[in-house]
Amino acid sequence: MNIHEYQAKELFDRFQVPSPKGKVASTPEEAAAAAREFAGAKLVIKAQVHAGGRGKGHFKNGFKGGVHLIESPEQAAEFAGKMLNETLVTIQTGEAGKLVSKVMVAEAVDITHEYYLAILMDRGTSRPVIVASTEGGMSIEDVAHNTPEKIIRQFVHPLLGLQAYEVRKLTAALGLTGDNAKQFAKLLGNLYKLFISCDCSMLEINPLVTTPDGRVLALDAKFGFDDNALYRHPDIVAMRDTSEEDPREVAASEFGLNYIGLDGNIACLVNGAGLAMATMDIIKHYGGDPANFLDVGGGASKEQVTAAFK
Repeated sequence: MNIHEYQAKELFDRFQVPSPKGKVASTPEEAAAAAREFAGAKLVIKAQVHAGGRGKGHFKNGFKGGVHLIESPEQAAEFAGKMLNETLVTIQTGEAGKLVSKVMVAEAVDITHEYYLAILMDRGTSRPVIVASTEGGMSIEDVAHNTPEKIIRQFVHPLLGLQAYEVRKLTAALGLTGDNAKQFAKLLGNLYKLFISCDCSMLEINPLVTTPDGRVLALDAKFGFDDNALYRHPDIVAMRDTSEEDPREVAASEFGLNYIGLDGNIACLVNGAGLAMATMDIIKHYGGDPANFLDVGGGASKEQVTAAFK
């Protein structure tokens, strides 16, 4: 499960991870009202969709970019009117794009330097791994391809948790010193608490920034949560936006089915994830393409199997 950027800020506030203040809006009028609340501050308006590359994206109505600096409540309303209820196409959405139903008006900050920071679950080691880079504000995939030496990885023991020497190692690798180093250490510690406490599978900040007035801030955030642990977090489940998900996957989840849509034309319905993977492998081996992954589980009811066939 993923959440929107404005919802990520709510979690940041809860765990004391510093980030610019923002307000969500569903209409141009609400966007203008949000801008008035930040009177005197530099502002930015951002389309809220579950996809990266918003700033370089485009809307099907011809409007360019899902992230814009704004200077007044009137401009906030104008830009919101061009984004809301329109389809945003980015490098991650594909040509179909995603419908924008909310925008966020937030404080814009002057930036001294941009960094990349993420915490992920590493399947190879079964441990959380912190990934950091001095090359923030751009695709981490491009950094990994062009300058892999600029990516820093720190694995964290799941029982011992994040250790002070590991924080110091990351701080030094990013070249942070003085008060910025202290702020980063506190931010990273709180970020790791958030990651563990909320059963995250992925937490990415791109960019993490330093500012001319000496602050360290999380400017943008992406979250992914372990679906198998969501029963412990009804507050996070309440943040789910099913309009951002594949309707087939939403329908399957309502019946307790594990479904992932694919691009092939051979449907699969299997009881057991291992058998489902083996079946898909066999289909690919003989030149076919699976249309889906669908695991009904070992104890599926008649109703679940009926729903699975649909």
